[in-house]
Amino acid sequence: MTFAPTPIPSRTQYVLEAIKHAILTAQLRPGQALVETELAAQFGVSKTPVREALKTLAGTGLVVMSQYKGVTVRLVDAEMAREVYDVRLLLEPEALRRSITRRASLDAAQEALERADSAGDKADRSLANRDFHRALYLPCGNPLLARMLDEVRDQAALVSTVAWATIPSWEREAAEHREILRLALADDADAAAGALRDHIASFVSRAFPAGAQTEGDGA
Repeated sequence: MTFAPTPIPSRTQYVLEAIKHAILTAQLRPGQALVETELAAQFGVSKTPVREALKTLAGTGLVVMSQYKGVTVRLVDAEMAREVYDVRLLLEPEALRRSITRRASLDAAQEALERADSAGDKADRSLANRDFHRALYLPCGNPLLARMLDEVRDQAALVSTVAWATIPSWEREAAEHREILRLALADDADAAAGALRDHIASFVSRAFPAGAQTEGDGA
């Protein structure tokens, strides 16, 4: 029996994942400048993979490219958080409802929930939580709907990271995740969708109350 060799990540992918991890652990703060030459020296690569990685991260909404300010980690404020979570509120509960009515497997959601519970740092927990939500909507039967939700995944993870730095409420969210999954596994599509809707709405209203500033916007 022969085994395929394990693929070696490209330099661009390596740099991309490293920068993303630094952003999601708040090692790189919202608004912080990302200088190509400094990052290239830090990772021991040329500027080309750094530039490509930053372009990809700009496409996912984690960094912002400006002609005048260069590249910076995206600022997080109440307005940005509500925009991201409004998209999730409109789409994610319906996607979950469809996944349940199709009797799709939710094993990946259970696995992600377990990873979140045993996560060693905020980034691992954030990524596991993101995987949990994706495992609920991905098998909804509508690839376009799933892709639309995929487009806000990184931004939602950034919102969570900034919020947790102020209000470390992941234990509450983990309990809500368990209840959502319990209802989904019981084939109660409407209740599961409602629990997910409440979960998303309560997080952003709790973490970013109206009129409040965050450290991401200079407070």
